[in-house]
Amino acid sequence: MKKKIVFLGVNHAGTVAISTLLEKNNRDYEVLAIEKNDNCSFLGCGIALWISNVVKDPNGLFYSSKEKLEKLGAKIYLKHEVSKVDFKNKIVFFKDLNSNRQYQTSYDKLVISIGSKPFVPKFRSSKFEDWSNIITVKTYDNAKWIINYLKREDVKKVSIIGGGYIGVELAEAVKMYGKETTIIDAVPKILQRYYDPEFTELMTKRMAAKGIKFELNQLVEDLKGRDGKVTSIKTNKKEIETDFVIFAIGATPNTELFKNTELKLLGNGAILTNKHQETNIKDVYAIGDCATIYNSITNKADYIALASNAVRTGKSAAYNILGRNDLIEGATGSNAISIYGLNMVSTGLNTEAAKRSGFEIEESYIESEQKPDFMNEPHKVELKVIYDKKSRLILGAQMASTYDISMGIHMFSLAIAKKTKIDELKYLDFFFLPRFNQPFNYINDVALKCPD
Repeated sequence: MKKKIVFLGVNHAGTVAISTLLEKNNRDYEVLAIEKNDNCSFLGCGIALWISNVVKDPNGLFYSSKEKLEKLGAKIYLKHEVSKVDFKNKIVFFKDLNSNRQYQTSYDKLVISIGSKPFVPKFRSSKFEDWSNIITVKTYDNAKWIINYLKREDVKKVSIIGGGYIGVELAEAVKMYGKETTIIDAVPKILQRYYDPEFTELMTKRMAAKGIKFELNQLVEDLKGRDGKVTSIKTNKKEIETDFVIFAIGATPNTELFKNTELKLLGNGAILTNKHQETNIKDVYAIGDCATIYNSITNKADYIALASNAVRTGKSAAYNILGRNDLIEGATGSNAISIYGLNMVSTGLNTEAAKRSGFEIEESYIESEQKPDFMNEPHKVELKVIYDKKSRLILGAQMASTYDISMGIHMFSLAIAKKTKIDELKYLDFFFLPRFNQPFNYINDVALKCPD
């Protein structure tokens, strides 16, 4: 008799887990998946690329579909929403959002992959739904709506609330429509969750040179307008005129359904899991943006909502269901961004995060060139490594260049995961070829700069 595996959500993690499970073994498993949206597997991190027309065909942002997953043997319910889970009796209750018809299904194993939802602040005198010219960024429909709205001639000024990755990428995309583009954020620096000031300043200057404005260190308190349209944003410092507001503040785990249940949650609502993505309830897994992942640096369960982690947790859960006993040893939060030709990558903790985590740190910073001068291809590279003063273990790294130095951060991610000391990089073997790099690598140099 087939084991019944029920999935709650079919986005990054859910799609990968279903595909992995059924591609490896569709004989012994019956898979049923419930998804609230009318599509599945949408690659949300490609939204800015679609808006900016780098991605010409948005269909390419769907890496699977209901038809493909059902061809593998799954049963996919789109536009259906879960209303309750009876963990004791292993029953999921859900409804059809079109007809409101109620359903229930039993399961042998349950995989919660319901992802996250955009965070929207509360306003003093209105609600988000009161306004017709504001939107969050998460779904295919969000992106399509933004593109159409940006084409309107009466939209001159666009405000993006949030200076993280999503907000910064959107600002570049919006500016391509010839709009006056402003990023508003409560913190003093853009991208400051991932990068130290010398790197955030690089990006700020790059974007300002292209005409993007910044209103930082300001908290949005209220929205003002008329006839259902926002005309200005009131912060704790000033009032900013606008024709269109995009909220890109970040996301929170979409786990309201499980509050006040026996399922254990992190403080922010993420479902607590072990290294096998198992929850505290037998036969219940959680993956993707609704779940925790083990932090390689702090050695604690953490919330690191990245597409890469969603894919990894999805595969891990699938293989564990298949009986392979896979585990994810940890994550370092490796990430990257490329705006107006400036590439920045980071992994692990930046300076402030390391201090908050209780580390006494040292830093090593270097500026170098990617290639020898005689190649006449100038690409300055900036590299910073943060390490623990006492143990000398590497805690984080940040890199920036107009050259594609993205692969370098993978080495630092591995170094963190393997508890590598900064001194071990001093004479680490790197190849040399003028078309690629310098005779003595800047990674060696940054380690040599560290005091004994």
